[in-house]
Amino acid sequence: MTANRLSSTTSVGLKSTLGSLQLWGIAVGLVISGEYFGWSYGWASAGTLGFTVTALFIAAMYTSFIFSFTELTTAIPHAGGPFAYSKRAFGPLGGFFAGAATLVEFVFAPPAIALAIGAYLNVQFPAIDPKLAAVAAYLVFMALNIVGIQIAANFELMVTLLAIFELLVFMGVVSPGFSLSNFTKGGWSGQDHFSTASLPGMFAAIPFAIWFFLAIEGVAMAAEEAKNPQRSIPMAYIGGIVTLVLLAIGVMVFAGGVGDWTRLANINDPLPQAMKLVVGNNSNWLHMLVWLGLFGLIASFHGIILGYSRQIFALARENYLPHYFARIHPRFNTPYRAILAGGAIGIAAIYSDELIKIGGQSLTANILTMSVFGALLMYILSMLSLFKLRRSEPQTNRPFRAPFYPYSPAFALLSAGICLLTMVYYNLLIFGIFCLFLTIAYVYYAMTGARRAELPGDETEDNPLPAQASTR
Repeated sequence: MTANRLSSTTSVGLKSTLGSLQLWGIAVGLVISGEYFGWSYGWASAGTLGFTVTALFIAAMYTSFIFSFTELTTAIPHAGGPFAYSKRAFGPLGGFFAGAATLVEFVFAPPAIALAIGAYLNVQFPAIDPKLAAVAAYLVFMALNIVGIQIAANFELMVTLLAIFELLVFMGVVSPGFSLSNFTKGGWSGQDHFSTASLPGMFAAIPFAIWFFLAIEGVAMAAEEAKNPQRSIPMAYIGGIVTLVLLAIGVMVFAGGVGDWTRLANINDPLPQAMKLVVGNNSNWLHMLVWLGLFGLIASFHGIILGYSRQIFALARENYLPHYFARIHPRFNTPYRAILAGGAIGIAAIYSDELIKIGGQSLTANILTMSVFGALLMYILSMLSLFKLRRSEPQTNRPFRAPFYPYSPAFALLSAGICLLTMVYYNLLIFGIFCLFLTIAYVYYAMTGARRAELPGDETEDNPLPAQASTR
């Protein structure tokens, strides 16, 4: 196989319509709900200072990963993202594992966010059933994704900007009540000074630090729809990771410095509760935060629907999933069946919380942990693909090259490996279920090998965009 042969068929493609600003909105929007909830659970095990160290380590991992991942995304602008990179580097089996891991990450995250949206609305309107609100959120945002990528991307940009504005408002409003002594008191797993006893809590907090940045790599799934991926993807990724790192540090420090941070460590709404300590329960600022905070959840929920649909579409296009899901809507040019398929799984998960109680944790916590397992496996395979393709395809056009190669991707690879081992140690049962999902998926993969063998390889120019879309 030459360096010019893509490892995929491109008989069915998506239109290239997205610009740099829209892609940046997708990059930040995919993740920004993580600034609003979830991360504060890391304080419960690591303390504010211990969790800060963990979060900075994870931020460094994601920064090095994104700079390295961008090389793959611009060289191979494919809706399958990591699936396409691993398949090109390691063949069909490598593509299977990367695609399955990415699918777990992106299909398991939305129901958790939908449940948070439902709970958020239930606080404002107690008569609303949170589960029904979560299902309604799926229906609304699946429809928005179906009617067109331009509409979906512009909406994502709008709600992302509103969510960022609200985080800046939060930091500004609570800043008069900030005290460094509040933030540092008992900051090392309840102790005022670091000791080796602080380390287990810092490792246990890794998944909550990952929640600050989880899914930013989903921009890769929109690369096939970017107008100029060689230029717009690097701008979106670099701008996105810088934006998220700054917001994560600001939100965490300001929330922890306004009072007794231990009161915020085990709740789903740390920002409103932190603001209450400064402005009271009836401030207009607080009401604005509660309402506009919903935009952070919506931005991530909407963006991840876009991500999972492109992953399902790409896998189905190459018969890793039933080809039925590769069909594009004849009018809107969107993978509508893939959008509906992921939504059906998410809605089923919403109503399974009474059936699935693992380790005494809520469904939300467990499916987020499952999503993180998928993400970490995908990060490892992506960095291995980068090293492999640098050796096997040195002449491939790479519009963006990973800075500080090989050190930066090596750091990302090592960090992801440490995180995965830590996650396995603290979540052995959920890891077993994750492996069960991979095993079931592999059985389907093995049974459908003959269909994939019928797909033609296509000799094309270096790293082309897919061919004109088909609705057949």
